[in-house]
Amino acid sequence: MIIEINKDIEKYQESVAMGLTAKQLIYSVLALGSGCLIVFLLYEKIGLTFSCYVAVPIVAPIALCGFYSYNGMGFVEVFTRYMRSIFRNKALVFKASGYREMREEIRAGKEAEKRAAVRKIKEERKQMRKERIKEKLKEMIRKPKRKTVDKERGRKR
Repeated sequence: MIIEINKDIEKYQESVAMGLTAKQLIYSVLALGSGCLIVFLLYEKIGLTFSCYVAVPIVAPIALCGFYSYNGMGFVEVFTRYMRSIFRNKALVFKASGYREMREEIRAGKEAEKRAAVRKIKEERKQMRKERIKEKLKEMIRKPKRKTVDKERGRKR
């Protein structure tokens, strides 16, 4: 004797008729009955095709109530939550405490960094000038001025 059991017991559904659960069977009968009633009432006035077009938007939500489920919620609950999320949501507003102070601290920090960078550049330039002056002094000390004679004119320079 072999008895098949679903591996996930939470998803187990007991079928009542034709593999449908009781909820699915009731809503499918309601959907079929309402669809037939609408088509028979409107058939003589607007024709078969247009009466079917009128019946579909009425029958579809009834059928969805029995068959549709999302994360354990039925169609009605999912639909109401969706409509609430569209129309009842309040706008999110950013209210920061201490935002201005924080912005001023950041601005002051950036200005301090700029001042430090400028000071560093000035110090580097000062060092470079000092080094150049030292090098020139060393050159002047090592090379005494020589008197050169201009051969063409015979003068001393």
